[in-house]
Amino acid sequence: MQRYRVVKRQERLGWRSCFVFLVAIGLSLLLSALLLALRGTSPLEGILVLFKGGFGTRWALEDCLLKAIPLFLCSLGVSIAFRLQIWNIGAEGQFALGAVGATWMALSFPDLPAFILLPLMIAMACAAGGAWGFIPALLRQKLGTNEIIVTLMMNYIAIQLLDYLVYGVWKDPTSFGFPMTQTFSDQAILGRMGTSSIHWGIVHCLVLGILFWIFFTFTRTGFELKACGDSVRASRYAGIPYDRLVILVMVLSGALAGWAGFLEASATINRLQPSIMVGYGYTAIVVAWLARLNPLQIGITSFLLAGLRVGVENMQLDLQVPAAYGNIMEGLILLTVLAGGFFIHYRIVMVKSA
Repeated sequence: MQRYRVVKRQERLGWRSCFVFLVAIGLSLLLSALLLALRGTSPLEGILVLFKGGFGTRWALEDCLLKAIPLFLCSLGVSIAFRLQIWNIGAEGQFALGAVGATWMALSFPDLPAFILLPLMIAMACAAGGAWGFIPALLRQKLGTNEIIVTLMMNYIAIQLLDYLVYGVWKDPTSFGFPMTQTFSDQAILGRMGTSSIHWGIVHCLVLGILFWIFFTFTRTGFELKACGDSVRASRYAGIPYDRLVILVMVLSGALAGWAGFLEASATINRLQPSIMVGYGYTAIVVAWLARLNPLQIGITSFLLAGLRVGVENMQLDLQVPAAYGNIMEGLILLTVLAGGFFIHYRIVMVKSA
């Protein structure tokens, strides 16, 4: 009688891991095409419209980059917490609080020069997002709460607070009843690069990505984060201040999501309104896992998933595909890649029983 057993691989797959990853992506696209066929849409036409709409024109590429900027910062933030095996599911709320903090500064001091006002908006956005990350970390330390549940529930509080402000005290009296603030002053708007629609936030992403790569690769704290993520018990035995690191990663994670909120409010929308909340914080979790928490891979994955969002919008217009199709594709990609990761780290061997 033949039996099978799962065994951990002792050797690295090397280039073959890329093959496993590509097979997983191909399987997710195949399943996505099957969904199109079930609703009577040509799978080939649907996939072609998806890729052409996401990457086929200059406008599409610029739109991809615009969506990739906040997605990258939110993903970089949650990846910091995930390295310590702290599960921050609250990037969406931290993003919202960052946008609120930046908006408060923009509306309170609209006449300050840009070189003072923009850094103040960034600081307030990071402080608001970081504080929103600090609360669940503190509750975890003092009361033993589960950070997954707390950060998830705090998302709803943050979004409702944003809605309360734009429907109430911050509502523009000249907006014909629409929930939005006044347009920011010119000094509070981060400019665009040349004649393109891409704003200078992309430079923020490049600088922050390099800084955090250096932080994780060459600093003692970065090494301690990796050590604690591998084994909390061993790190405590070695004298690494685990509790302080939990606070640090949650504050940094929230601050980066808050920075993304600043960029979206200042550079993309130029005001605060409910439509700013499009799920970047949740998609960031998918990006972080697909990129295996690596800053460079996070940049690439953010761009590709942003292209997926733009492509699905094109499919909605051309093929009347529901908006939820994009979320289904994101979920299928994550599930197939995680399943492929199983075969990278483990193998199935046949065991002959007597």
